[in-house]
Formats: sequence, structure tokens, C-alpha cells
Amino acid sequence: MLPPPQPKPFSIAIVGGGIGGLCLAVALVHHNVRVHVYEAAPAFSEIGAGVGLGPNARAARPGHLGRLRAVPDDEFRVARGAGKVFQFSLRDGEAEQRRSGRGGAASFDKRLVGIEDEGEEGVVLKFSDGTLAIHDAVVGCDGIKSQVRKLLLGEGNKASEPVFSGHYCYRGLVPADKAIEILGEDLATNSQMYLGNHAHVLTTLIEQGKVVNVVGYRTKEDKRWNDSAWVKPTTKEEMLAEFDGWSKPVKSILGLIEKVDMWALFDHLPVATYHRKGKICLLGDSAHASTPHHGAGAGMAVEDALILSKLLASINSAGELESVFSAYDAVRRPRSQRLVASSRKVGDVYNFEDAAIGDNMEAVREYLQHAWEWIWNENLDRQLENAQLLLKMRLKQLRSPEAHSNGVNGGT
Repeated sequence: MLPPPQPKPFSIAIVGGGIGGLCLAVALVHHNVRVHVYEAAPAFSEIGAGVGLGPNARAARPGHLGRLRAVPDDEFRVARGAGKVFQFSLRDGEAEQRRSGRGGAASFDKRLVGIEDEGEEGVVLKFSDGTLAIHDAVVGCDGIKSQVRKLLLGEGNKASEPVFSGHYCYRGLVPADKAIEILGEDLATNSQMYLGNHAHVLTTLIEQGKVVNVVGYRTKEDKRWNDSAWVKPTTKEEMLAEFDGWSKPVKSILGLIEKVDMWALFDHLPVATYHRKGKICLLGDSAHASTPHHGAGAGMAVEDALILSKLLASINSAGELESVFSAYDAVRRPRSQRLVASSRKVGDVYNFEDAAIGDNMEAVREYLQHAWEWIWNENLDRQLENAQLLLKMRLKQLRSPEAHSNGVNGGT
């Protein structure tokens, strides 16, 4: 019997246990990379009504990430065309990490407050409870309000903080049987998008067809959000007043919501790098948080995890981490930052606010029929090949005599 493979001689801290963090953690465990997840919450949990992962995310799914459950998609019939949407449970990823038994671990109630670079000794993570942790590098997967992003970019950098997109939404859940009773089976069980001036309404079936997720999006006239809270309770009357004059199906489905919340929609400004000196790297929403109009933020995090985990699996020393992060940044940053800008544009198109398209429905239809192609049809094998080629070039530079004399690594 062959001896078990030895773990890589470096360890990775993952800050944040959402979809991106768990996908990366499970993939790294599978590749015998020592990894520890630090999560601020007291336990892994599911937040929000649901997450959709498109075909690109399914193709990106690294081995041993749990099951992706396919659900039929005649949803988004105008906007997104044919295909399938896939759902991912955090519990699948968590369970797979536990089952693997290859060195993955998680700690909860760990709110990061600082990162200290200790040179060849790695990085020291400081948490609000006074505890410390030492690893060779840290990957920030801590979402749109990422503390790792702030520490990487610096407090004075405008891009270190999320920015208000100018849009907000009302969200609520409706039992599917009630929606069918009011709207009929076709409208209730197939996702619908209702468009109008400065607003749109999306309905999507979730929870294995038992619940309809209803989201009414609005543009804020002054484009400002001055409240420190991003999610606020509101009243059904206030929400319905915002959609006065809309069609009967819209007002009917909104009227079925019992508990209404108002959500401000934020995203991130573009940045010049996702990493620093082989010690800190960003992944998922901490790197490229976007508005939800493409429904592709989680899928981009899964893609990030695939590329980064494969690159980390191919090195054998902590001294090569900077080359990995540099190659990852080069292939992932352009595509993922494109998503942020494109998602904003889709929101403008839905709300008839795009300067070139306006309320021309033929132009709206034409744009939306193709708006997902660049996301869903990405050749991830080629992207991975490009990343591995860049890594090979950077490692060659790193090992050259000139690199040793000049300190060349290709990082930031």
C-alpha cells in the first residue's frame, strides 16, 4: 500500500466561510494543502433566499465540493435563454471538508482585526477576541464588507469600502400555493421579470418549488444611501406605494408578502490588484462584489476557487506563493471586474435607464438575450491553462540568478 501523500509545506488561512471560502477550502484539502477557515459567525449558516449558479459555476466546480443540484430553468426566459441553474448548499461543502480528514479545519466567532507580515515566518492574523493565528498566507473570502480587502488596500483607498449602486430592493417570500391561487400556475411557477421606469420586479421559485422569492428593485432618485444599515424592515404599504400603477400580477404578488425588508445594493470599485507580496489575496465578493442583476456573483467565486486552488496545488514552497497570487490576479481580475460593471448595466437596462437602450423593448430584448453569454460560455480550461503558463513563467523568473540578485518575483 502506498503511503498517504504528504501535505504541502505551507499553510493557508481562509477568512470567511461562505461559498467562495468553503469551495477553496475543500479544494485545497483535496490537494493536500493545509488550510484553516476563520469565520466571524458562530456557525456556518445560510443567508438570503437562495443562490443561483450558472453553467460556468458548474464547470468550475472543483472535485469534492459536494453536490450541485440541478433545477429546471425556463426561468429568465427572456433575459437568460435556455440552460440550467444550479443550487449549492453550504452544508454540502462543510460536510465534504469534514469527511475528507486531510487537514482542513474551521474556527468560529473569529472576527479579523489585523494582519501582520512577519517575512519568511508568514503572516499573523489578529482577531477581536485577542487570539492570534500564524499561516504562510491569508485569502480573504469575507464578502463585500471584507476586512482583508481594507487591510490589503489601506484605509485611505476609496476602493477599500463598498459603494452604493444607486439601487435598492424590497424582498419577501410567498408560499407557492398562494402565488398559484392568485397568479395561476404559469406565472407563479416560472420565474418572471416585470420591467418598468426606474424599477423592475423579479419572481423566482425556490425551496424545491415550495416558495416564491419576490424582489422589487427601485432606483433611488438621489443615488445616495446615508443609513448605516443596509437592510431595513419596512411596511407592505410603503412597498406597494412604490409600485402604484403597475400591472395586476405585480401588485398581486407583492401584496402576498407578509414580512418585507428593504435592501440597499452595494458593489465594489475596481482595484489594481487582488494580492500583496505573496501574503494576502482576495477571492469572491471580497475582491469583486457586484449587484445581483446578473445572478453570477457566487459563480465567479467558484471560478476563483478553481483557479486559485489548482495553482496552489502545483507549488511546493511558501516562497512560491507570490507567483501563484500574481498569476491568479492576472487571469481572474479582468473577468471578475467586468462582472461588476456589466451587472450595473443590466440593472440600468431593466429599469429603462441605460442611455443607449432606454425603454426600447426590442433593444432591451436583444441586449438581454446576449448579456449572459460571456459569463456562461467561458472556457475555464483555457483560463486555467493561461494561469498555469503565467505561473510557470513567474517561477522561472523567481529561480533565475537575476531574480535572486534583484528580488524579481512579478508580484505587487
